[in-house]
Amino acid sequence: MSAKGEMRVGIVGAGVMAEAMIGGLLADRAVAPDALAASHPRRDRRETLTQRYGIRAVGSNAEAARDAEIVVLAVKPQMLGRVMRELGPKLSADQVVLSIVAGATIGTASSACTARQRDIARAVLRALGEERRVDDEEFVAMATALSGTGPTYLFAVMEALIDAGVHLGFPRELAHDLVVATLIGSAEYASRSALHPAQLKNLVTSPGGTSAAAIYELEKGRIRTVLSDAVWAAYRRTLELGARLEAETSRGASEQSGAEQNQPTSSHRVG
Repeated sequence: MSAKGEMRVGIVGAGVMAEAMIGGLLADRAVAPDALAASHPRRDRRETLTQRYGIRAVGSNAEAARDAEIVVLAVKPQMLGRVMRELGPKLSADQVVLSIVAGATIGTASSACTARQRDIARAVLRALGEERRVDDEEFVAMATALSGTGPTYLFAVMEALIDAGVHLGFPRELAHDLVVATLIGSAEYASRSALHPAQLKNLVTSPGGTSAAAIYELEKGRIRTVLSDAVWAAYRRTLELGARLEAETSRGASEQSGAEQNQPTSSHRVG
């Protein structure tokens, strides 16, 4: 049975990515506004989310997660350790925890997950785009570098093309519209085509034409190497964040365990 429209979602950390997920979930009618709770420390941000989407925006992470079937972790990487120490003891065994935090690993889907829990996870992920299941969790870190960080690369390319258009003499607004339309059209055409991007490039490159001249300059500027280096840098950073988060989580668990062991037993309490 599909979980669409019936699930209860709690989002911890209602930042930019979380808002994109909220908008996608509501637009797809995957969840009702009154069944979606999101936490954020700032009151003005909570008021904005409530007015814009009709959801329940709260200041407490635990309150956002309390009645949720799926808890989405969308905090900054450096905050995850503290948030999980707060939330961990309050999460129930039947709640699904999904992380969109760079470098974080919560666990992989296993036979312990029910069909409904898998449907819920897929519905939430689809709010951000297409979802793919992988057996090797290392692919998640790779996807973070290639796809999750991908908008950064494309926005940088967009900015450079818009600035080039302005340099040519276009008004900035017109240059922006032309570049955005070109990227959308090219991406849609590539998604419908069975041809390799290199073949698509060759189809629009005439001998001695404008595309040939432009490609020559791109290759001379090492665009392939620069983009590849950027993806590898993002991948290495993802692994570094993951190692740091794991170390912080382990340290926090050890400190909590030590504190519990140092608590006086009932026979030692006074009064």
